[in-house]
Amino acid sequence: MDALVVRRLGDPTLAPGGEASPFAPVTGDHPAPALASPTSVRVRVAATSLNFATYLQVQGKYQERPALPFVPGSDYAGFVDAVGPAVRRFRPGDRVCGLAAVGSFADLIVADEKQLFSVPDGCDLVAAGALPVAFGTSHLALVHRAELKAGQVLLVLGAAGGVGASAVQIGKVCGAVVIAVARGTEKLQYLKTIGADHVIDSSKESIMESAKSFLKAKGLKGVDVLYDPVGGKLTQDSLKLLNWGAHILIIGFASGDVPIIRANIALVKNWTIHGLYWGSYFTHRPPVLIDSLNELFSWLSKGLIKIQISHTYRLPEAHLAFAALRDRKAVGKVMIVMGSPAKSRL
Repeated sequence: MDALVVRRLGDPTLAPGGEASPFAPVTGDHPAPALASPTSVRVRVAATSLNFATYLQVQGKYQERPALPFVPGSDYAGFVDAVGPAVRRFRPGDRVCGLAAVGSFADLIVADEKQLFSVPDGCDLVAAGALPVAFGTSHLALVHRAELKAGQVLLVLGAAGGVGASAVQIGKVCGAVVIAVARGTEKLQYLKTIGADHVIDSSKESIMESAKSFLKAKGLKGVDVLYDPVGGKLTQDSLKLLNWGAHILIIGFASGDVPIIRANIALVKNWTIHGLYWGSYFTHRPPVLIDSLNELFSWLSKGLIKIQISHTYRLPEAHLAFAALRDRKAVGKVMIVMGSPAKSRL
């Protein structure tokens, strides 16, 4: 089968098989995985999502470092290929999506039955493969951790990326007033189409001045929930907008700069700071994660949320997908689609 194999750590934007590339050539002769247990399910992957964590992982910069060689990739969707004798929920041909620590950048992946979810009729498999990590992260962060309520003000940094765009949409489903921060006219226009109440171009405007002007015009005091997958200076500026009792959701550090939030200020302001590592919920709180994903699929089927696919690539072109992510060209999700011609908004 085809698989993207990381043979050494390095720059994932280099084409597979090159001398300096971390990836081995995609040759079609990678061994297909066998069913590992009676409750195992083998899935033929139709589409798999590229997340920033995977970009870091291939470079050896993520908190979880698989042993070499490994096949990267986390959330995916496809068709059931084979099932173990104890599997009761699925049969060959069923449409499913799932998540894994590694392994989805391949034609086939094996997962336990408990790690898979049925894809509702009418839901596109590429969209289903894009949902778990991005929308799952935002749903757990906003609904479960911050308990976002109607009328509260949500500030989303990096709002045009996969997790950021999902946070904007989930914020609107919750009835929040959403301020979205991104860079570039195209991204700001997209954020308006998914419901952002106010958009800020961080490459041209002061977040503080723009947000304060909007809040004043709306008769609002400040921000109740900060959703932050970026870090760095944007975080420091955003802290100055927070209300007493605000929630700070630490999602990631796409800027490469881990911000410092002074504990004495958090104490005086009664802020609650949440670290959110979505993948660990499968280990520590699986029922919470399962309920979250089920609600998201319900919202998706009702049209309450929409998944924007920015770029799609075939497996041998995965380095181009990583480059689109690195260069922040994506407006929504970047996907790897198996056995399908590449499409791109570039």
